[in-house]
Amino acid sequence: MFTPFKTIGIHGKHKDPRIVETISNVLNFLQPKGYQVIVDSKSAKLLTTASIESLPTHALASSCDLLIAIGGDGTFLSAMHAIGNNNIPLIGINLGRLGFLVDISPEQISDKLDHILNGDYLEEKRYLLQAKIIRDNQVIHEETAVNEVVVHRWITPSMIEIVTHINGVYLNSQRSDGLIISTPTGSTAYSLSAGGPIMHPSLKALILVPLSPHTLSNRPIVIDDSSEIEISFCQAKQINALVSCDHLEIPEVLISDKILIKKLPNPIKILHPKDHDFFHILREKLNWSSGYHI
Repeated sequence: MFTPFKTIGIHGKHKDPRIVETISNVLNFLQPKGYQVIVDSKSAKLLTTASIESLPTHALASSCDLLIAIGGDGTFLSAMHAIGNNNIPLIGINLGRLGFLVDISPEQISDKLDHILNGDYLEEKRYLLQAKIIRDNQVIHEETAVNEVVVHRWITPSMIEIVTHINGVYLNSQRSDGLIISTPTGSTAYSLSAGGPIMHPSLKALILVPLSPHTLSNRPIVIDDSSEIEISFCQAKQINALVSCDHLEIPEVLISDKILIKKLPNPIKILHPKDHDFFHILREKLNWSSGYHI
């Protein structure tokens, strides 16, 4: 299957000391093959290559057929946010430790990219969450998340009292430090450290994970990813809460506010090499089966 990628964007972790060499290697591979390449502005300033095209990261997706993220999982997440509603696929080149999302090493650029650009790849779809803050029946803030939306206490020693509804049906109320609403992508991030389950990326599900609940019977729950989640507060005195969407924070959420969370309809497409193996990544990242060899 031939894939007609003509213009390729590069989003790099510009603070990494290896970024110049890696981007240069990608350029040296792509440009002789006739691809038009556009580099994010911050990374482009580090290059000595003459007449390199550049754009701010947020503008790359609307000008390219494919986006390559070079860095770690954090760089990959920011690239996923940058893609937004632009229906272009994403490839990850890893500059750090083995990542859950970036799975091509700098030494594999020529071989792996060549196969992917010629249509020999595995395509994976990852969905984003949309969080809306509702105050006095008006949306006052809106943000997206790849990994998770987190509601937690802010500048207070007290727990917050959270009420959760799923598709308009009451689920529970809880006193806790907060609540994580995680995608399968985020199941290996904050959710995992809070005791949530690991989910395969192909599952159509979301996880709700309480943070340090006062009642130990409040456990993580997995729900269908088509659900709309509504979170409100039931405490008597006014305190502020904080809502975070991945690394983006929405401060000063009031106890009179409501938070609506649902999956966005358009997924981000990730292109992996044909030998991509999610379970292998789990074993390597989490040091599973260290004494067993196939």
